[in-house]
Amino acid sequence: MKTSLALLIALAAPALASAAPLATSAAVHTQPNSSSPAIALLKAGDEPVASPAAAAPTGWLAVELPGPFEVYVENKDLTKSLDVKPGTALRLAPKADAGVLHVSEKGDKTTVTGLRGKWTQLSLERKIVGYIRIPAEAAPVAAVVAPAAGPANAGQPVVSPDAGGAALPRHFAGKFISTRRPLAPRRPFDYALVNEAGVRYAYLDVTRFLATEPVEKFLDREVLLFGAPKPADDGKELVVTVETMQLK
Repeated sequence: MKTSLALLIALAAPALASAAPLATSAAVHTQPNSSSPAIALLKAGDEPVASPAAAAPTGWLAVELPGPFEVYVENKDLTKSLDVKPGTALRLAPKADAGVLHVSEKGDKTTVTGLRGKWTQLSLERKIVGYIRIPAEAAPVAAVVAPAAGPANAGQPVVSPDAGGAALPRHFAGKFISTRRPLAPRRPFDYALVNEAGVRYAYLDVTRFLATEPVEKFLDREVLLFGAPKPADDGKELVVTVETMQLK
């Protein structure tokens, strides 16, 4: 009897891993509560992946989202290597009262994608558990994702989270651009990294970049680079000494 029951459970397990296709679009919330922030929108016909590790109250289904996710942390919550300190709230927008997507854990993989004043924008690569209502409803998702940094933020100083000590290399993502402009004063560095809104968040020092192809190949293209961050001489800008770089 015990053997038959174990076999039945084993056969049923794969079916429990995925839910039936959604009849209508459904918002995925951070908590099983319609007033909690929405972090994604599943469309009609999508098959949500049920989370085997999370319980949900009646009327809700816990689902897994693969990521990556755009999140924000205050600069003070970063180490000298720009790693997020364990236990830090990863928020959906660059403000203290924004919804929390995840509390950072040791080993979380993040990539710096921008800086906005006292906040750092990151790409978080891990699975996140969210919740949808059952039956699925087309819930509003006005707060799905925080808006990207816009030109209005371009005048804000970019400050290194920690100016003391040497930082370890880490990953950065953005568009690789030239800072040279005709008839304009030359910038401290000839290249920079900008976010999706075109706002510069780091100068790039390519003197240590070893490549078989000219650096101009990467101009005006989305890249993923690896390098050590440091504050510029004025303390208001971030400089990344590029070691490796590849097209995204």
